[in-house]
Amino acid sequence: MIKPRTPPGVMELLPRDQIAFQRMLDTIRRNFERFGFLPVETPVMELTEVLLTKSGGETERQVYFVESTGSREKSAQDGRTVPELALRFDLTVPLARYVAEHEAELAFPFRRYQMQRVYRGERQQRGRYREFYQCDIDVIGKDSLSVRYDAELPACIHAVFSELDIGAFTIQLNNRKLLRGFFEAQGVADGELQALVLREVDKLDKRGADYVRDTLTGEGFGLSAQAVATILAFVETRSTSHADALARLAALGEGNDSLRQGVAELREVLELIRALGVPEANYALNFSIARGLDYYTGTVYETTLDDYPQLGSICSGGRYEDLASHYTKSKLPGVGISIGLTRLFWQLQEAKLVSTADSSVQVLVTQMDDAQLPQCLALASELRAAGLNTEVVMEPSKLGKQFKYADRAGIRFVVVLGENEIAKGTATVKDLRREDQFEVARGELARTLRVELEQSRVMK
Repeated sequence: MIKPRTPPGVMELLPRDQIAFQRMLDTIRRNFERFGFLPVETPVMELTEVLLTKSGGETERQVYFVESTGSREKSAQDGRTVPELALRFDLTVPLARYVAEHEAELAFPFRRYQMQRVYRGERQQRGRYREFYQCDIDVIGKDSLSVRYDAELPACIHAVFSELDIGAFTIQLNNRKLLRGFFEAQGVADGELQALVLREVDKLDKRGADYVRDTLTGEGFGLSAQAVATILAFVETRSTSHADALARLAALGEGNDSLRQGVAELREVLELIRALGVPEANYALNFSIARGLDYYTGTVYETTLDDYPQLGSICSGGRYEDLASHYTKSKLPGVGISIGLTRLFWQLQEAKLVSTADSSVQVLVTQMDDAQLPQCLALASELRAAGLNTEVVMEPSKLGKQFKYADRAGIRFVVVLGENEIAKGTATVKDLRREDQFEVARGELARTLRVELEQSRVMK
């Protein structure tokens, strides 16, 4: 007999945890749509030549290839070293292919959201997944895209995390042009060296200032102690309010072209974020945020929970110059942001910030005698028609056993329709959450239960 077990690196939940996860997905989707983003889904498999076009060596080592028995034989005959198909490792490369392929049919700026699983051969460790959900939004322009869209994404993310209600959070912003301009002023003008320095700077919050200082003054970089001190002082900048953020930008002065452009873009983004109604407690400048230099070109974002900084970024993204240059001659600049929901859900569970949900079933109709089954089924149909998710016990058993089942399954209301209730035209309701019981006329049952559920939602 084979022992049943899940493969490593996947998240498999029990029903009530799955409900909690699904409700987070629903909340994210609802807010994405409120901001005018349109749904897109792409196949889990992409052609290998398309998928790996924009990947680096590290990403390629994490790719899962897809090969049937027949295609394996054909690959051998054709002399192919890699299979024709591979599982997507993010949603960005499939988006680039999608936009390039359907460019003539899309309206630009194209506002898309995508919430699907992706696959990576991650090294086995707690909280790292090989199959996980990403929830992405992107705005893609044709030839150009106003920096004003860079302010809209934080407003959407603010709406998402406010409704998820997982604690105080801050959307931290920076601009890659500002970073490049500053580093050029410190004598770090070479693009490749800038990339290496920025990757080290991006480790500041995770590894600490001493690690970054030793790395940048050590072999391979050789920056002067004064230059590194200036860089560290700069990247430790964090604003405390909207006015403070603007003052810190103003204090950077004129500088070079790249610095001026970055400052101007950040200033406009900050002003528009405030105009979009995001409270100033929920956004701040953070000059240490860099993301990947070879991809992002302007605004960059990271979102953190104020009381749980050890969780790291729970949502990140930024501005890129050309989404699909490998697939089309058209210039398609854009800005996007992504929530890695599977890892976030695990982190929230570990921090006890999300709990097991009640069942999606709201009402259980009991049955004590086969003769009453038609009445029980009719009542369930009435409740479902009134919009209540209802389950019927299909085989009679002791009432205590049925109550125990409802409690374990997380069903709040248990309806008893016995001989006495049928004779009086009533139903007995036990509210397992409040641990009380009441009798109600059958014609009023659905309305009464809806009122109880609505009052509970208002009280939360």
